[in-house]
Amino acid sequence: MATIRQNDLIDSIADALQFISYYHPADYIRNLARAYELEQSPAARDAMAQILVNSRMCAEGHRPICQDTGIVNVFLKVGMNVRWDATMSVEDMVNEGVRRAYLNPENKLRASVLADPAGARKNTKDNTPAVIQVSLVPGDTLDIEVAAKGGGSENKSKFVMLNPSDSIVDWVLKTVPTMGAGWCPPGILGIGIGGTAEKAMLLAKESLMEPIDMQDLILRGPSSRLEELRLELYEKVNALGIGAQGLGGLTTVLDVKIKDYPTHAASLPLAMIPNCAATRHVHFVLDGSGPAKLEPPSLSDWPDITYDASKGRRVNLDTVTKAEVASWKPGEVLLLNGKLLTGRDAAHKRMVDMLAKGETLPVDFTNRFIYYVGPVDPVRDEVVGPAGPTTATRMDKFTRTMLEKTGLLGMVGKGERGPVAIDAIRDNRAVYLMGVGGAAYLVSKAIKASRTLAFADLGMEAIYEFDVVDMPVTVAVDAGGTSVHITGPKEWQAKIGKIPVVAG
Repeated sequence: MATIRQNDLIDSIADALQFISYYHPADYIRNLARAYELEQSPAARDAMAQILVNSRMCAEGHRPICQDTGIVNVFLKVGMNVRWDATMSVEDMVNEGVRRAYLNPENKLRASVLADPAGARKNTKDNTPAVIQVSLVPGDTLDIEVAAKGGGSENKSKFVMLNPSDSIVDWVLKTVPTMGAGWCPPGILGIGIGGTAEKAMLLAKESLMEPIDMQDLILRGPSSRLEELRLELYEKVNALGIGAQGLGGLTTVLDVKIKDYPTHAASLPLAMIPNCAATRHVHFVLDGSGPAKLEPPSLSDWPDITYDASKGRRVNLDTVTKAEVASWKPGEVLLLNGKLLTGRDAAHKRMVDMLAKGETLPVDFTNRFIYYVGPVDPVRDEVVGPAGPTTATRMDKFTRTMLEKTGLLGMVGKGERGPVAIDAIRDNRAVYLMGVGGAAYLVSKAIKASRTLAFADLGMEAIYEFDVVDMPVTVAVDAGGTSVHITGPKEWQAKIGKIPVVAG
């Protein structure tokens, strides 16, 4: 009969969260490297290169893969014969581990969890509480899965109650394009089928913890209906041509995972949750002999590639003009140099409210660019911690006001822009530039200085001014309103040729 000590669980959770902040699972790296080698889309291949180079840098430097270090998910299978040497509850032990991991001064992680979500939305400062699932199982060990789920991919979670006679494949193929690129493909789709509404969502989330084995499945062939469904969805989702970062290409998903559960005769609950390029999870077992010992992946698991950050048109943000912006072409790679402002959800809401009241903003945005980012705090000699882009569509509703009331020239973020934002960009002859989600540490190396200009109380959501040198971005929406997230996937869906291209 195993006795699980309180500090062993706390230390194991803390160590696991640090571990997954800078180590991708080896299976993800192997499969992404394979997709990179096979990719024919230059834009998608470039994005994958950035993700792979960033991943290796993080493994070597022990810094977060993504600036969004996630909301913590913990799955505990508690053996019914386990004894506890503890004074805290299991949830309290887990949350203490989370607290220690996110406040670790050697690799401080970004606190993204807000209390009172429908009200004040006040940051808890230590990323607690975790979302914890506990089940009792036979045995005398404690089986634990720890994951850190980024908001960009979590926000693209989908659920539907289908009729029993409806097609699961049709719903998935109709729904995946509506998820856009804010979930940072290429990643994994987790699908839960059956049970009840909440059970289907839990199944989908649990499926994302399983190893990537799609290429093995293709080689050996399916042995069950669920494996047949996985293969069908893998082929057809990739045939949509969405590609890495939504730029168009051969690989949108590296795997499709499915778990099911018996359900009511009148029901077909169906949940779909994507895992992004910052796939972060680890499994371990406590048997009473001490805290978990996590084995780091070998650097040989990463492909031997480099990213040339000198290619592209250099832009001086301090002197750029509207006429220059109008000359940029969709899909063109730019290297940003000079002073770049930052701001995301909370800052935009505050600024738009101030403008509505006729108040003067604390920062002059005339002929400036704003970067949608919430960076990780710096450690050691860093200017700023990992600072990759956040999902741009969340700022769509603020875009017209910002462009028309502040003199802003353009924006930098990740993923696509919606029709409201594209219309505002076209009407104001502005531009939207896209950075690669999942390359946060690589991007941070282009930031040479950082200072807080306004809204310091918002923490990572404050307005900063970065001095950047050769920061790589892609023109995603040009001054005429052409979006590469529309043109790219259409082009590659037609090239792949397995799904009819819908006109319009």
